[in-house]
Amino acid sequence: MWTGLLLLLPLWAQQCGLALATLRTIGGLHRAAAVGGVEVAVAGAGPGAGTATATGPGSMELLLRRSKRGWAWNQFYLMEEYMGDGPQYVGKLHSDQDPGDGTIRYQLTGDGAGDTFTIDPRSGDIHATKRLDREERSVYTLRARAVSNRTGRPLEDWTNFTIKIHDINDNAPTFTKSVYMASVPEMSDVGTSVMTVTATDADDISYGNSARVVYSILEGQPYFSVEPNTGIIRTALQDMNRENREHYQVVVQAKDMAGQMGGLSGTATVSITLSDVNNNPPRFPQGVYQFSIPESAQPGSVIGVLQVRDNDVGRNAEMDYKITSEEGRDVFRIATDKDTQDGVLSLNRQVDYESKRMYTLRVQVENRYLDPRFRSLGPFHDTALVKVAVTDENEPPVFQRSSYQMEVQESAPVGTIIGSVSAMDPDHIRSPVKYSVDRHTDMDHVFNVYPGNGSVYLQKPLDREEASWHNISIRAEEFNNPNQISRVPVNIKVLDVNDNPPTFATLYETFVCENAKAGQRIQMISATDPDEPIGGQRFSFRLAPEATVKANFTVRDNNDNTAMVLTLRSGYSRIQHSRYLVPVVISDGGSPVQSSTNTLTVRVCSCDRDGNMKLCNAEALVLAAGLSTVALVAILLCICILLMLVVLFAALRHQRKKEPLIMSKEDVRDNVVSYNDEGGGEEDTQAFDIGTLRNPEALDDSKLRRDIMPDALYPPLPRRPPPSSLTGAPAAGGAGGGAGVLCDNGDMRDFITQRLAENDTDPTAPPYDSLATYAYEGSGSVAHSLSSVESAASDGDHDYNYLSDWGPRFKKLANMYGTEDSDKDS
Repeated sequence: MWTGLLLLLPLWAQQCGLALATLRTIGGLHRAAAVGGVEVAVAGAGPGAGTATATGPGSMELLLRRSKRGWAWNQFYLMEEYMGDGPQYVGKLHSDQDPGDGTIRYQLTGDGAGDTFTIDPRSGDIHATKRLDREERSVYTLRARAVSNRTGRPLEDWTNFTIKIHDINDNAPTFTKSVYMASVPEMSDVGTSVMTVTATDADDISYGNSARVVYSILEGQPYFSVEPNTGIIRTALQDMNRENREHYQVVVQAKDMAGQMGGLSGTATVSITLSDVNNNPPRFPQGVYQFSIPESAQPGSVIGVLQVRDNDVGRNAEMDYKITSEEGRDVFRIATDKDTQDGVLSLNRQVDYESKRMYTLRVQVENRYLDPRFRSLGPFHDTALVKVAVTDENEPPVFQRSSYQMEVQESAPVGTIIGSVSAMDPDHIRSPVKYSVDRHTDMDHVFNVYPGNGSVYLQKPLDREEASWHNISIRAEEFNNPNQISRVPVNIKVLDVNDNPPTFATLYETFVCENAKAGQRIQMISATDPDEPIGGQRFSFRLAPEATVKANFTVRDNNDNTAMVLTLRSGYSRIQHSRYLVPVVISDGGSPVQSSTNTLTVRVCSCDRDGNMKLCNAEALVLAAGLSTVALVAILLCICILLMLVVLFAALRHQRKKEPLIMSKEDVRDNVVSYNDEGGGEEDTQAFDIGTLRNPEALDDSKLRRDIMPDALYPPLPRRPPPSSLTGAPAAGGAGGGAGVLCDNGDMRDFITQRLAENDTDPTAPPYDSLATYAYEGSGSVAHSLSSVESAASDGDHDYNYLSDWGPRFKKLANMYGTEDSDKDS
């Protein structure tokens, strides 16, 4: 059986007597178990303190119950933050089967075994190898057993035990914040709660006073206090005024050990702001304000600003203004500036210096939001007098009316007075006024006004049908100050006069059937008149007197501004008479009566039985459409002329079309120009002169090209003649004989040399090479033939190395021919 040995710290044993009594009781049980073969020793309890003999039946029953356990101990306790040099001793494990000769080995596993806690395998002593912190971990659970070194078999199974870390006061209280922000209304009563601060202590609250925190104020008295146990900060001074002091800083201390000496402490800063309440009434800094305003000021103009003092801020400083006096209440108005809370006095309607020169107002200001708790501090409003002086201004003339409306007959003669306008200088000097028409409103100069009296008269005849209303503007300006001008609109209505005869309402296309019967209606006609009589139009229709003789048609008035055209006989023939002209006289009901004769064209057509038109004379159709034969011929002639112009333009465009200079579609960087023209008539005379090719002796050296620089600015480079021309090798098949062909082509060579020099020395030439191929041959040529077909020598007989000396513009040619020569040489 096992015997457990537990080492208890003396300090803990003194403070926890109950636990010690429990150990002793357990020790007694273990001791009782020793009678049965198990022995337990309690270290540090003194001799005999942990031994007892169990007697009686109850003890035997307990002995039999405890004999089932192999281990017998209680919890181990260990002080945190051990400051010793060596490992800290925890306790000792011992078995009664251990003879002390090293045949039994003790093993330990669990939390921190081998790292934080170690066991001596021979003696069973347990030590803590590290400095422990209860705030990091307060309990460790381990397992132990004893194993025989001889057999390797465990003498007992694994059994758990715990090691509890005993707390000491090693942590200071800490606040949840280092700086707190709070506010409390000004003028608050003593004891008003501001806020609650909280501090925590990491020590064990169940052990002693290590975690018992007490609050106190280090700075901030006598304005604020704090409750020691709760941390509630309260006001400690009556009627603290924000206007005197707004911000306070309070330093609060939290100390453990219930505030006793030796306790640890922490501090926090609380920034307290007194919030504003409406405890100050608004006040005008002065009792009388004086302002002035010119009489020309327009409504809405600002006259002045009334500044008011209010020591409150924000919502408590918002104010309302009003004019309490009867005088000037409708002339002026006052409003609150939202940003500054000042009173802005402005003009409500225009003032007149000649009518009233001084206004005295009584203005009141009051707080918008009142606090009933502070009504006793005085009336929260104030009153001031405001005097507004009206200054005189040189004002423009003022018309008696804002607008004028006049009427005139359209038949009124020029010079007729239509009406008059009147304006007056409002100033006290009463300057005379002259009138004129604003020509921007009367561009046609139809009306005018007498400058002295303002009478408007007619300057040109009127026509109501063209314009029934005329809207003009009359100007009035002072004689002494022409810059003072005012305008008034004048609307002139032109009254109608019956001066226009009625006409057909539309163009009628009327036909009569060949088989028409007498009295048959062939057309319903109506009329229109641009005049507008007061009672409305009343038209009458009748057949013209000259058409009543042997009339084929008649007109019947319907007395409703319409009339019917009726046939007077039966049967009409298109062959005999394809159309008829019916003159109709239309009269209006105005005064004087206006009438006009309108001709109605009636075509004779072939109709079916139902009276539907089938066929009419072609000429009649053309005439009805309003086109004569001459007009048709003119239209056809114009079409023919347009067609001829189109054909001529296309022919000229085709003739001007030329073959492109560069035939290839490839990107040719060296502009190779091919001249393939033979004979006379060449158009391109800028690049070369074909006449010179035909007769080199006629070369005019004094002729300069207009697209190159003269040779004098850049002397030509010397050219080395080709070897073939110096050797005088015979030419086979030449047109002019053998050696003479190669020997006598100096003119051609000089010509090409000169053109080459011109291109080399031309600073205005385009940046590309120009290859000109000259081909001419025939009898009588001084330079003989240049054709390769009749050349005296083949390509192999020529040395083209001299092309390399002709400059960079002939580099490509030199590479083409020089490469072949080099290939042959190789």
